[in-house]
Amino acid sequence: MRMSDKENDFEVEHLYSAENIQVLEGLEAIRKRPAMYIGDVGERGLHHLVYEVVDNSIDEALAGHCNYIKVIIHKDNSITVIDNGRGIPTDFHEKEQKSALEVVLTVLHAGGKFNKESYKVSGGLHGVGVSCVNALSSSFKAQVYREGKHFIQELERGTPLYSVKELGTTDKRGTEIWFKPDDTIFVTTEYKYSILATRLKELAFLNKGIRLDIVDEREVDEKGNFVSDSFYSEEGLKDFIKYLDGGREKIIDTPIYMEGEKDNVPVELVMQYNTSFTENIHTYVNNINTVEGGTHLAGFRRALTRTLKKYADDSGMLEKLEKSKIEISGDDFREGMTAIISVKVQEPQFEGQTKTKLGNTEVMGIVDQMVGEMLRNFLEENPRDAKEIVNKVVLAATARHAARKARELVQRKNVFTSSGLPGKLSDCSSKNSEECELYIVEGDSAGGTAKQGRDSRYQAILPLRGKILNVEKAMQHRIFDSEEIRNIYTALGVTIGTEEDSKALNLEKLRYGKVIIMTDADVDGSHIATLILTFFFRYMKELIELGHVYIATPPLYLIKKGKQEIYVWNEQERDEAINELTEGGKNETGLHIQRYKGLGEMNAEQLWSTTMDPARRTLRQITIDNVTEADRVFSMLMGDEVPPRREFIEQNAQYANIDS
Repeated sequence: MRMSDKENDFEVEHLYSAENIQVLEGLEAIRKRPAMYIGDVGERGLHHLVYEVVDNSIDEALAGHCNYIKVIIHKDNSITVIDNGRGIPTDFHEKEQKSALEVVLTVLHAGGKFNKESYKVSGGLHGVGVSCVNALSSSFKAQVYREGKHFIQELERGTPLYSVKELGTTDKRGTEIWFKPDDTIFVTTEYKYSILATRLKELAFLNKGIRLDIVDEREVDEKGNFVSDSFYSEEGLKDFIKYLDGGREKIIDTPIYMEGEKDNVPVELVMQYNTSFTENIHTYVNNINTVEGGTHLAGFRRALTRTLKKYADDSGMLEKLEKSKIEISGDDFREGMTAIISVKVQEPQFEGQTKTKLGNTEVMGIVDQMVGEMLRNFLEENPRDAKEIVNKVVLAATARHAARKARELVQRKNVFTSSGLPGKLSDCSSKNSEECELYIVEGDSAGGTAKQGRDSRYQAILPLRGKILNVEKAMQHRIFDSEEIRNIYTALGVTIGTEEDSKALNLEKLRYGKVIIMTDADVDGSHIATLILTFFFRYMKELIELGHVYIATPPLYLIKKGKQEIYVWNEQERDEAINELTEGGKNETGLHIQRYKGLGEMNAEQLWSTTMDPARRTLRQITIDNVTEADRVFSMLMGDEVPPRREFIEQNAQYANIDS
């Protein structure tokens, strides 16, 4: 726009009028802006489609009308979800002048969940669930078995191919949804069995007495049957915490459990203390994992601190701390604790960046009161367990006091060089954190090669000496005493610890947009990478959640014949390269196969071209699909308990490249 001679009078070069206002009818809005409804159009959004349909079946179960749900992944990556609930209503909807089934499938914010008489509580309260899945599917079919009759409707890209049909009578009951995600919308349409199976297992724990089956028709087992799993929990959260804490040594024999309801808010809780030094609290609202916490978490923490502190004071067990002038904090009561809190709320209000933070203020008081009463009774009735818990709290407070001094060293610039950065860090020249990359490299030798091969404008190198401390088995002050870990904190420019939370991370001065773990492509390298990832997950989870952490993928082999060179990253690519260079094995003269055991075996130019050059490298971004499962895996892999780790390795060894 430019201003004319007349005051406040504008001449508009590009007219903006009613003709420019676009109204998206029906489900067009979802297809136009899918990320607004399912988060993204990548792998996460793809799997979210299945969750939306399964959530409808779970809502039927919560209402007491369903106890079986089955998910089938077909060969073409289409999905079927079957339940034995009441079936979506199919009778005529007066306002919309069509079948209620078609209304549910094609009208946004349509469903029974806005009516408290139909569903007391529900996970998918926004009413975009199944209609959203329909809109984002190239093909969609709904079959309903209800009141002795069989109904069907098929749709394409959200549009019905015909009105709801009645196919005849049936003895079955429930709903069967089949859909194929639209490949013109999603960047990937291949489902991962492990992601879906993990979510169904979680739902089985959260909803005791419901069986959830999953079948993958794309793969068969050694007996020729489709790969499948069946999940069922009789004890619910009690079974869940045994599963999560399988890799940790417990300090009380039986988990602390409570279940009750107040002001129409059902609350279920289980908690367990173990010998670890981390706090692992998992919260759910209507089966939704509230990874950002909220009022139910605040209520639990408040009740835990108040009740445990009063018991410890009354029992005189804090006298030693008082003599040492060590004040106890909320952190101390939660160290070494695993807890699962599940609440059901009729009208949840979600806040936060990912809409996974409960905002209902009334829930805080409900959880606070119920947990306080339950915990008080437990401590009085179980004095031996109560003593073990308080001893753990005292140990945590003593360690936190030591950790504060060690933590202050991390923040104090004169500990290292005059610049305040670790001496081993080869920094980059750019000060633009968004473009800067920090390579955390295994060993001085590989660090030297990486330093020579990098682009020093935006790539920094931090070599580590061998394997860093296993933070899963270390007290907090030991972690901050570790030079390698202090170097990581200082190089990144982050600070840790507040009065409220000794592990809180401040990323305001983060110096690098990408943090890239680069280790050897062997078993030792994988172990070092896992140790670093364990540290990031336990103490810098925000880095992962905000998409800053990556794994570099150096090649496993160099296949050479004459002047031809092919770098490959797995055995299949190796065989294909050999086949290509030898013309199917006809001419193997001069063929050379080099197996890279370590990064140091490559020269600087090779490391740059295969692993560090943004135009040619492959980086694997670390994401957390399921925080609860990630917590279990890290504690199992890096904790003290050997049997769960051995079982995991035996089950997954076929998928791993293990050097002989």
